[in-house]
Amino acid sequence: MTARIPLSAPDITAAEIDAVTAVLRTPHLSLGPELAAFEAALAAYHSVDDAIAVSSGTAGLHLALLALGVGEGHEVIVPSFAFVAVANTVLQVRATPVFAEIDPVTLNLDPAAVEQAITPRSRAIVAVHTFGVPADMDALQAIARRHGLVLIEDACEAIGAEFGDPPAARRVGSFGDLAVLGFYPNKQLTTGEGGAVLSRNPAHAARLRGLRNQGRLSGAGWLDHGEPGYNYRLSELACALGRVQLSRIGPMLALRQAAAERYDTLLAGIPGLERPALSLPRRVISWFVYVVRMPESVDRDHVHATLARHGIATGRYFAPIHLQPAWRAHSSPGAGRLALTESIARRTLALPFFNRITAGQQQDLAEALHDAMLSATVALHKHNEAIVVQDFNAVNGRFD
Repeated sequence: MTARIPLSAPDITAAEIDAVTAVLRTPHLSLGPELAAFEAALAAYHSVDDAIAVSSGTAGLHLALLALGVGEGHEVIVPSFAFVAVANTVLQVRATPVFAEIDPVTLNLDPAAVEQAITPRSRAIVAVHTFGVPADMDALQAIARRHGLVLIEDACEAIGAEFGDPPAARRVGSFGDLAVLGFYPNKQLTTGEGGAVLSRNPAHAARLRGLRNQGRLSGAGWLDHGEPGYNYRLSELACALGRVQLSRIGPMLALRQAAAERYDTLLAGIPGLERPALSLPRRVISWFVYVVRMPESVDRDHVHATLARHGIATGRYFAPIHLQPAWRAHSSPGAGRLALTESIARRTLALPFFNRITAGQQQDLAEALHDAMLSATVALHKHNEAIVVQDFNAVNGRFD
């Protein structure tokens, strides 16, 4: 059933449609002028030397790890409160993810926890700018320098976010040795499927371009390969879509900021509901999603299910990676020290959020959320009472 209020929706205008249609009238469907134009625009927007477009943010993370020499025997410090790709790609290069605790406000890696997680095998830190909130890049850069580690920014959720003190603040993606962007349809900017790696190092950029195209040597023939590589190319159609989207990024981010501000007002009266901060020191947020936290007395999953029955889509962002079924068979260093991650994760709920969400849709959500939380509180109390009765009966030898 299609949700009456979806969780996300891409913002596609006639300009994007015209740009994609124009590509179909050319002989270039891959590795053509739209790729070059999109990459140049991304690099200029982030004030870096190069942008290498790839087939997904996950592909970008994979190539970034390879380009920075991360491999077998290495440990990579990552958050568990993140999309699973951040750990999957570490395994794909035969390295070991080491999970570190998050900051309770930003939900990004806690620099103190990162420092504690470092061992002689540590090679890299992947700093995820979770939900579009910049991580503490000053602290993470200092840790990386102090311990000789490479630093990768996962900015897949954070295009346009900024970190630092004005006027010296910079866009995320310009701090790490490499940075990765993602352009899935729920992102602030979409190419359908797609991503990019940002680089300030020409040698890294050249290798990334080769790796994304089957390891092909720069300037060499189509069948000349310098190393084993991958088919991580991004089509001309996707690049045309992304180029136009990027030209509208300012107004699109402003629409999302306005939607976040409306939610902040509408949800202020719901008892116990923790809303995300509209602003944080030294940070400009790029609103990817709007994620609230339930009090412990509310069954978050009950709220999620109740809203779904009313045609309102929500997301349980994020289930910790180390608790995922696919990961329980893996030895995950740090997984036993993530009490804060687990506590926050079981209480978070992403609300419907996209550029063109209307004030009316947000009002409907606010009212439905209030009612669902009341219902979930009652359901949780009944569940707890049943457990108490069951325990009492068991202790006293009574079995119904």
